[in-house]
Amino acid sequence: MEILRIEQLSKIYGTGESAVKALDDVSFSVQKGEFIAIIGPSGSGKSTLLHMLGGVDRPTGGKVFVQDTDMYTLNETQLAIFRRRQIGLIYQFFNLIPVLTVEENMTLPLLLDKQKVDQQQLDSLVNTLNLQHRLNHLPNQLSGGQQQRVSIGRALIGNPAIMLADEPTGNLDSKNSSEIVDLLKMLNKTYQQTLIVITHDERIALQADRIISIEDGRIAKDEVIRR
Repeated sequence: MEILRIEQLSKIYGTGESAVKALDDVSFSVQKGEFIAIIGPSGSGKSTLLHMLGGVDRPTGGKVFVQDTDMYTLNETQLAIFRRRQIGLIYQFFNLIPVLTVEENMTLPLLLDKQKVDQQQLDSLVNTLNLQHRLNHLPNQLSGGQQQRVSIGRALIGNPAIMLADEPTGNLDSKNSSEIVDLLKMLNKTYQQTLIVITHDERIALQADRIISIEDGRIAKDEVIRR
């Protein structure tokens, strides 16, 4: 089942002679449960693409459909709600709220959406992430790997259609990086969570079902490596 479709996506920053084309006519689709790695050199447009898929920055042209909803036909308020409910975002530097506990950070998307927290679901997620003894800790009391686990929990708490990760191991040591890679793979396989990862980390890319290579704002290669 198709869960994400990108049609002729483009993004231009600036105008006139100073204009920079960060994305140039990018099109592809994603099936539910796929694990896709997007790779490319610095400045290739891969992070811009992630921002477009996540509803963080509007494209200059083209369309992004998530479960048949064209995100960029929505106004800013509608888009914020849609993004909160349908897209889970994981960042390299975690982006946790420093004055909130682990539990408060994880449940924040639901509280912002005025939804009741399903305690059974939260407990299951906390156990999966091995954070059961850290719920009342603040982010600065956690290791980098634990902070990234909280970030993953926050991304998953609303059962999003897709989960997007921007260099999720880029701020971690090798041990924590391996644990996060294994965790993401488990969430993808066990829960059929659709996962798109922007990465420079070859270990993550080689775990994916499919690798999309971006160069100069275009798709240079789209390769299925396992089914």
